[in-house]
Amino acid sequence: ISAYSSAKGGVMNLTKNLAVEWAKYNITVNAIGPAVFETELTVDSIEMEGFMDLIAAYCPAGRLGQPGELDGIAIYLASDASSFCTGQLICIDGGWTAI
Repeated sequence: ISAYSSAKGGVMNLTKNLAVEWAKYNITVNAIGPAVFETELTVDSIEMEGFMDLIAAYCPAGRLGQPGELDGIAIYLASDASSFCTGQLICIDGGWTAI
């Protein structure tokens, strides 16, 4: 868990640092922080005994992310609507980071 947490913290700080450095070039830098989504990289973890109990306990939504639930934020960040949004880690996590 410590390596995973360190990597997440690194993404957050790198996003903020690059946003500050590149703002003068009119470049925005943001990151998407997804919770657990079923993918070929996570399927083994999801199938482990007790994993879904962990999700139910720590994710207020009580479920995994579903296909398509990252699409809206990706479209927003790629559009002109986000032109004043920079340095943000936007968590799409069913409330995981809210608790």
